[in-house]
Amino acid sequence: MAEEEIRRSDPGPLVTPELFHEWRTQRFGTANPERLTNPVWEWLVRTELSAFAASRHFGLASGECREPGWSFERFGRTTTTLGDGRCIHIAGEHEDAYDRDFCIYNDVVVRHVDGSLDIFGYPRETFPPTDFHSATVAGDDLVLVGNLGYPHERLEGTTQVVLLDLSTFAMTPMQARGDGPGWIHRHSAALTDDRRAIVISRGLVQADAGPHAALRENGDEWQLDLASWEWQRLTNRNWRQWQLTRADRGVNHVSRLRSLSRFRDVHWATEHRKSMEEMMQRETDALRAAYGADLAFDVCAELYVPAVSHQIRPLTDEEPGAHRIRVEGTVVRYVESPWSVRVVIEGELPEGVAAALVADVRDKLSIIERTDYEAREL
Repeated sequence: MAEEEIRRSDPGPLVTPELFHEWRTQRFGTANPERLTNPVWEWLVRTELSAFAASRHFGLASGECREPGWSFERFGRTTTTLGDGRCIHIAGEHEDAYDRDFCIYNDVVVRHVDGSLDIFGYPRETFPPTDFHSATVAGDDLVLVGNLGYPHERLEGTTQVVLLDLSTFAMTPMQARGDGPGWIHRHSAALTDDRRAIVISRGLVQADAGPHAALRENGDEWQLDLASWEWQRLTNRNWRQWQLTRADRGVNHVSRLRSLSRFRDVHWATEHRKSMEEMMQRETDALRAAYGADLAFDVCAELYVPAVSHQIRPLTDEEPGAHRIRVEGTVVRYVESPWSVRVVIEGELPEGVAAALVADVRDKLSIIERTDYEAREL
């Protein structure tokens, strides 16, 4: 660690090694809520140290820790500043699923104007581990909508809705009725002008169940009435979507190969040329080892250039890894991830054209990755 980081991460005399061991891991509340404020978690909230860094501070190696460490360095948590200056942080996850410290939390952290903290925990059945939800102020409550959660806890076809009372910090699971968006996360939420409902848009929805469950983009708007707790579907755009995956369910290297392909055509300044050439050679060697053969740069360059008539749309910063074209006036997006390439048709296209688009990118991916690809409509 740098000297400044060491100074910033100093827990002070209150956080003894014994107390750190007692509070190193996540715990669920036994009441609704249970106050879990303690010097260890207060230190970790203020510093946002990773679980690994906190354990290392007390001389613990990763292999000694069987359970994930508690950390406030999180993705997918919500932060809401209230009119009285309080800042409400809710749940979120630490690290990625492959990491030994991966954890999804179900706590609430309150930062007061004077700098003091309150930390509340909840029984799992009252407030499940939650991440990538939304939090909307509605009167004296925060309405929490959506959740990604652990795979085995996702409920296809339902939408998690939980009410947080901002005076008592009690959580109340709400059984919303009607036509809802499904198991949604990473969405946007907005209170209507009359403050009687919340409108949900965008985001990703659990498309099916099972060990290889897919996520489907939400292309519609949904309204949740805050008096009746009923969902209403506001739009029905009928986007068609396919998920393209390796038949062996392995990780793909498409993004890495496309990045390397672009770098090969760049004329680097003299002072950067040597280091960039070395970097590209290392990446080329790694990809050749992964594929077991030479790299199909020519096919990669044409991956999202179908044989049907189309116009290429400019890339945007809003959705990294997405490539857009327009076919017969309809936007078609190709969205890359390490596990799949998703084809999204944002409107109506003839069945033959849609099938040709999907088959085109599936066949090219099979050539690039030297393995069979499967296309599944979501």
